[in-house]
Amino acid sequence: MQEFNPDSLKQLYIPPSGSHKGQNGKLMIIGGSHLFHAASLWSLQVASKVVDMVFYSSVNENNKIIQKSKEEFRNGIVVRRHDLEDYIKEADCVLIGPGMVRASEGSKKQELRIKDMGDIEKIEDEGLQTYYLTKYLLEKYPDKKWVIDAGALQMMDPEWLLPLKGNAVLTPHPQEFERVFGDKEVGEMAKKYNCTILLKGEQDIVCSPGRCVMVSGGNAGMTKGGTGDVLAGLVAALACNNELELAAVAGSYINKKAGDSLFEKVGYYFNASDLANEIPVVMKQLLTK
Repeated sequence: MQEFNPDSLKQLYIPPSGSHKGQNGKLMIIGGSHLFHAASLWSLQVASKVVDMVFYSSVNENNKIIQKSKEEFRNGIVVRRHDLEDYIKEADCVLIGPGMVRASEGSKKQELRIKDMGDIEKIEDEGLQTYYLTKYLLEKYPDKKWVIDAGALQMMDPEWLLPLKGNAVLTPHPQEFERVFGDKEVGEMAKKYNCTILLKGEQDIVCSPGRCVMVSGGNAGMTKGGTGDVLAGLVAALACNNELELAAVAGSYINKKAGDSLFEKVGYYFNASDLANEIPVVMKQLLTK
C-alpha cells in the first residue's frame, strides 16, 4: 500500500479569482438528531469555510439552533425536511449521516413503502427514519455525489451503493466498517461496491476500486468527539469540485495536518471546533506553496 503523496494536493480545485457565488461548490448536509446536536454542526462549520453555499437540514430542534447562530453562519440556508429534495437537486454533493442515530437490530425488518419525504417524516422511531431517509435518497438520486457518514453509514445496506456507480465516499471508523461489511478487507469492499472508503484510524486508509492509499499523521488529541464529523464535512466540501478519491485522501491529509498543527500549539488540549477553525489555516499553507 502506498503512502499519500502531498504533491497530489496540487490537483485540488482552487477558486478562480473571477468566480461568482455558487461556482465554488454547493453542499447539502443532512444530519443531526434529538440525541446528537453538535455532530452535524461541526460538519457544517468546516464546510462553510470551503464551499460557497451550505444547505443544512436536520430535525427541527437543530434547525432552530442554526437559525439562532445566523450571525456566525451567513453562507448557508436552513432547509426543512419537507423541502429537502429541492436543495439536493441544486447541490454538487450531499453529506448524510453525522449525528443521525441508528435503529435497533430488529426494528427495520418490516419494510415500509416510502413514496415521498412526507412518509419518512411520519416515522416516529428516529433510527428507523435514518434508515428509510438514507435508502430513499440514495435510490432516488444515484447521480449525485454522496458522502455517507456515522448514523446513515451504520444503517445502510452496502447493496445500496451499486446503483451509485462510484458516486459515494464512506467514512467509517473500524467498528462502523465491521458493522457494514463484516470482517472483509477494505480494498476488496471498495472494489466490490464501486465506492471510495476512508477508514479512519491512527493511519487512515483510503481505498477506491483501483488502489489503496495510507495517510499518516494526527495525534491523540484527535480522538475527541466531533473530529470525525469535521473530517466528513471537509471531505464533502472538497468533493463538490473534485473527484471523490482525491477529496477523500486530501481531506484525510489536511485534517491530520490541522491536528498536528494544533498539537504544536496546545498539545492534546483542543476540540472539534478548534480543528474546524485550524483547517483553513493549514489549507492556505498547503495549497499556496
